[in-house]
Amino acid sequence: MSAQITALLAQVLKSPRRQARRVIAIAGPPASGKSTLAAGLVAALQQAGVTSQLVPMDGFHLDNSVLTDRGILDRKGSPPSFDAIGLLRLVQVLGAAQELYYPVFDRARDLSIAGAGHIAPDCDTIIIEGNYLLMDAPIWRDMAGYWDLSIQLTCSDAELEARLIQRWLDHGLTPEAARIRAQSNDLPNARLVGQTALRADVVL
Repeated sequence: MSAQITALLAQVLKSPRRQARRVIAIAGPPASGKSTLAAGLVAALQQAGVTSQLVPMDGFHLDNSVLTDRGILDRKGSPPSFDAIGLLRLVQVLGAAQELYYPVFDRARDLSIAGAGHIAPDCDTIIIEGNYLLMDAPIWRDMAGYWDLSIQLTCSDAELEARLIQRWLDHGLTPEAARIRAQSNDLPNARLVGQTALRADVVL
């Protein structure tokens, strides 16, 4: 277990709860390492005997047909391309000790699948991760009141650009197409995350 995960585990375990379940948010720009950190933290919690689960925000992507109708398909991943109200409704009940279902994003098919994610009633701690979970904007900022602990990841523009280009290369894009995709959409989204972030309990 890395020192970073060990330190975060200690902070999570001592965090007071607002509701029956503990709810931890990990926010940050695309390619900052949110998914990796979240998965590592869930594994550490489970190893410590705490029933926990990862809930990615990506399941709340609006369908490509909706984005096309709105003329923002090329801005997929930006705040308007998400069902923020639907996400807020889930966030409001994550802390309750009840069975819940949520949508999951299928990257291979580039679409969200309703009800594909399941949270059992006995789940003790939820780790939710996503770009805009600490965004200071209407609807998004209302989520902050439900986090028992919030973690914000930061990364330099140069490092993010390199990671984002590599991500698109891994998806089969040409080097030029990968660069354009990263610079035209992903990096503006990444900068927005940093510019609009509410204060987090932990900044990494």
